[in-house]
Amino acid sequence: MRSGSGIKEFVARLSAAETGPACTNFFSDAVPENALRRRNLEIYLQEMRDRQPGVLLLGEAPGFRGMRITGIPFTNRTILEGPPNSFGLFGPGKGYVVPPEAAGVAAEPTATVLWQVLEEVNFLPLLWSAFPWHPHQPGKPWSNRTPKPSETELGTPFWQELAGLFGISSIVAVGNVAQHSLQRSGVAAPKIRHPAHGGRSGFKQGLEEFLAAGG
Repeated sequence: MRSGSGIKEFVARLSAAETGPACTNFFSDAVPENALRRRNLEIYLQEMRDRQPGVLLLGEAPGFRGMRITGIPFTNRTILEGPPNSFGLFGPGKGYVVPPEAAGVAAEPTATVLWQVLEEVNFLPLLWSAFPWHPHQPGKPWSNRTPKPSETELGTPFWQELAGLFGISSIVAVGNVAQHSLQRSGVAAPKIRHPAHGGRSGFKQGLEEFLAAGG
């Protein structure tokens, strides 16, 4: 991967994106508190750069109790505040900050499940979303909704750029939204079950089959 300046440029483009109605760009420069999320994402990407992952797991979109709060894909406040995981990611002393607005927001369970499974199968991919901003119900910014195809199209250049920055050799779709986004871009990627809504065992099985096949 290129130098850290590549990461900063990537995050700057992410923050400048116009996401449209019923969406929150929680990296936007227009909100001062978003600087914490931009910095969290930069630190995460720099930590991952050092680990040189070959696989990108592409999810759907940030949830309001996960990346919407932390700025890091599939990561909630508990993970960010806790000790480093078995991969040495996160933990104190690295510069991660939980934004003040996280007070009282319960930790997103999907993020907890995903990281538990990654540790169980001892596999550390780069994480990202087909639509890397927060889609919500109209007038309800603290809710979730599935991004539209036109929205995931807006996110396509960002996962493509990340794949290039990291020299990713394989992309795995986590759920249907990610798979459709990849297909529209001409990428035939394997799909595994999303860990949300009782999908833990299917997600783990999908990862194990991918790894067993040499992924």
